[in-house]
Amino acid sequence: MEEVSKRLVEKGYKVTIVTELLDRTKREETLDGIKIIRFTYHKIKFLGLIFIWLQLLRRFQLIKTSDIVHIHDVFIWYLPFKFLFPKKVVYTTFHGWEGKYPIPPKFKFLRKIAEKLTLGNICVGDYLKKWYETKSTYTTYGGVELYNYHTTVRVNSAVFIGRLTRDTGLPIYLSTLKLLKKCKFEIDFLGDGKLRDKAQEFGKVHGFVEDIIPYLIKAKFVFTSGYLSILEAMAAKKLVFAVYDNPVKQDYLEMSPFAKWIVAENSPKILAEKVGYYLKHPEEEKKLVEEGYNWASRQTWDKVVSLYLKLWGIK
Repeated sequence: MEEVSKRLVEKGYKVTIVTELLDRTKREETLDGIKIIRFTYHKIKFLGLIFIWLQLLRRFQLIKTSDIVHIHDVFIWYLPFKFLFPKKVVYTTFHGWEGKYPIPPKFKFLRKIAEKLTLGNICVGDYLKKWYETKSTYTTYGGVELYNYHTTVRVNSAVFIGRLTRDTGLPIYLSTLKLLKKCKFEIDFLGDGKLRDKAQEFGKVHGFVEDIIPYLIKAKFVFTSGYLSILEAMAAKKLVFAVYDNPVKQDYLEMSPFAKWIVAENSPKILAEKVGYYLKHPEEEKKLVEEGYNWASRQTWDKVVSLYLKLWGIK
């Protein structure tokens, strides 16, 4: 959202984002030319949704006067306004899945409503077409900025990027690190969550950091399973080790165009063996890294912006 919005503003478009208020953020502010409106709501079943609708109703004029409304995942927030403004130009982006397997039917139903009641959509990943039966207009895997990396790499080291929770595959990574203890494998954790204490048994937890680049370029390998982090790692010429613990997450990784240039496993034992293999065979590592970089280097944010403009019918 940030990268796309900044570039839209640079092109002369007026962008307003309406979103949830998080800790240490302002209710209203302008950042990089982007107007941001935030609101709080009580996360109570049904009542919470009604509160969201009431909050958006206060922004009635904003919705009415906007040329385009683009929704990111939360189409249910906008549902009443679809009937208030039936001719309004509305699109949506499906960024991911809800983290529950098997996927509850209600989640698939809500996706179908969003798909049917919008003029087009962007799916972040081909796996969404399979698991939600979504007819996507376009597919993306995000974008990345390229940097010049010059640093000393720690040989037996990795950086983990992501939330320290079960659904990011952290338990598999921690079991892998336990098997790698003999080779004195070092790791930095960039993230936070309920499994923070467990992670601290294996390495240093830095919490969520604004700039991951200094950690990224010093590590030999990158442990992460999210698209944007994978792209950033490949752009930094690092070999990525990703994990999955259910068929949805497996397809998330294996149906991606970069699947052949990363290591994706669900077994700590096999993952540890592959870490050891690529430590001993740098020529094989380099081959994957270079091919991954060649692909990632073409996934620019300008390319993502062009996809949005194409979706909206703007040249």
